Amino acid sequence: MDLYTSRITLRTSGKGTYEFTQTLVKELKKSKLREGVVTVFCQHTSCSLVIMENADPTARQDLERFFEDLVPENYPHFVHTLEGADDMPSHIKMALTRTTEVIPFTKGRLCLGTWQGIFLWEHRCHGHSRKIVLSFQGQ
Repeated sequence: MDLYTSRITLRTSGKGTYEFTQTLVKELKKSKLREGVVTVFCQHTSCSLVIMENADPTARQDLERFFEDLVPENYPHFVHTLEGADDMPSHIKMALTRTTEVIPFTKGRLCLGTWQGIFLWEHRCHGHSRKIVLSFQGQ
């Protein structure tokens, strides 16, 4: 079993989903592995990862809107407010979703479904530079 680890940085411009499937494809090619799994890990507490439909952006818009309604800014009982009204809601959204995804690959290709893409989900209002660790294990 071989291991290949890389780190990528994704820049965001505020709330929303940012697809980086093709970056994973490129890193898988660099790894020279053919069969195995990649663990995708986000090193932050105010954004998350999601595998979501990548053909119709309205599916992601609906997901984002639902979470905005579920965890609104300026909720009157939040105590952690020093970094702004969007900070605590972003932590809760991250806790309700994931910071890690594991994706198998075979024959040097990710085993994603036809309409699946992997996205960084930025929960903060302002842009950030987000660090992602990719750990490929296989042969």
